[in-house]
Amino acid sequence: MSDLDAFTALARARTSVRGFTDQPVPDSLLHELLVNARLAPSGANLQPGSFIQVRGAVREALSQAMSGAYREGSAEAEDYSYFPDPMPGHLRRRQVAAARALYDSIGIAREDRAGRDQQFERNFRFFDAPVALVVTIERGLGSGSFMDLGMALYGLLLAAQSRGLASCAIGALASYPGLVREHLGLGPESHVVCGVALGYADEAAPVNRTRTSRIDVDSFFKVVG
Repeated sequence: MSDLDAFTALARARTSVRGFTDQPVPDSLLHELLVNARLAPSGANLQPGSFIQVRGAVREALSQAMSGAYREGSAEAEDYSYFPDPMPGHLRRRQVAAARALYDSIGIAREDRAGRDQQFERNFRFFDAPVALVVTIERGLGSGSFMDLGMALYGLLLAAQSRGLASCAIGALASYPGLVREHLGLGPESHVVCGVALGYADEAAPVNRTRTSRIDVDSFFKVVG
């Protein structure tokens, strides 16, 4: 297999996994993944952002706090805008299709709001993955630094896939930046970007059958000149 074929297979194998076994991830392996993630391009070599592993009692307290806030309908001002408001129709259709793929995989009907809420709440428990990461970025950095951090994040997810690990980036954590800072002892200069769940996939979990489609190249690529 050529290097290109190997990369294509790796990229296509990576999916957002929401069901994990309890097999631990060695600290040395996590360190290796983070080293590889930092090989991503970075404007002026700023290498923005931090990855914080949350463990033990701190992780449990944070998860309980976020889950409780979600159940109560509490809202916080997010550190950055994730989705456009209002959502354009063509993007809304992609969002709905992704949600349908997820909930259909675990048999939750569209009208089952309680079931959907229960599944969404699992975001705040990092899907019970053995490794829970919180990703932050320094306050005041420009939009380009988010792009650089995003490339490092994708590098982390691909590195994990290459070593037999599964992963899921968790944007829902950005909904409760105040709670995250409080439980992790972070100052206001740390903006909460997302969470990441890492571990070994539970192959028997129905939720891991979720697949989302990708738009055709012709819809986002053109040649000028």
